[in-house]
Amino acid sequence: MIKNIIITGTSRGIGFELVQLFAKAGHQVLALSRNAHRVRNLQFDNITSLAFDLSQPEDYKKVTAFVQDKWNNKVDVLINNAGTLLNKPFEETSMMDFETVYKTNVFGVAELTRVVLPAMNNGSHVVTISSMGGVQGSMKFPGLAAYSSSKGAVITLTELLAEEYKAQGTAFNVLALGAVQTEMLEEAFPGYEAPTTAMEMATYIYDFALTGNKYYNGKMLQVSSSTP
Repeated sequence: MIKNIIITGTSRGIGFELVQLFAKAGHQVLALSRNAHRVRNLQFDNITSLAFDLSQPEDYKKVTAFVQDKWNNKVDVLINNAGTLLNKPFEETSMMDFETVYKTNVFGVAELTRVVLPAMNNGSHVVTISSMGGVQGSMKFPGLAAYSSSKGAVITLTELLAEEYKAQGTAFNVLALGAVQTEMLEEAFPGYEAPTTAMEMATYIYDFALTGNKYYNGKMLQVSSSTP
């Protein structure tokens, strides 16, 4: 069955790979990122790429208009993948730094989910990408106070939304990823080599987005091959 899929953070890394996986399988994809050009260059008939900034309230109207006009107000899967990673000593991390990270990683996730939910119904699935750094009791790293705390926030948000919308039949799950070899990781931790490629993780997320709601709702799954 062909599904309507919305993915954020699609200009590179996991999001870029996800767009191609869904499109090649024949699904309709709305790809959202601040830089829409890279996805547009893929030239798939079933991909629409919109320039979209999670921190800009006006941009959400573009998503609402597209879903209503092109998809008859029906969304099957929303993947909240976009994220901002800041690696900075806490004593140098200002309130503005925290605000920048939270605008994308928390407020943006909440607002896009809120905007898209009226188009979702029984059997639909909201998947939010978090991090192992946001999991209580997991290993923590210096410099990630803003990033990891924001990723912890969306884990709790997912649990709350699953409870609030369970009668509607929309499932909410969150994947806490370990290190993945992406451009964002390289920028924050130059020279670090992650055990998982962007395509490997995208393949897992692709399958989970389409089938995970049959088995999970309101759950945080740790997707990491490293220990602890």
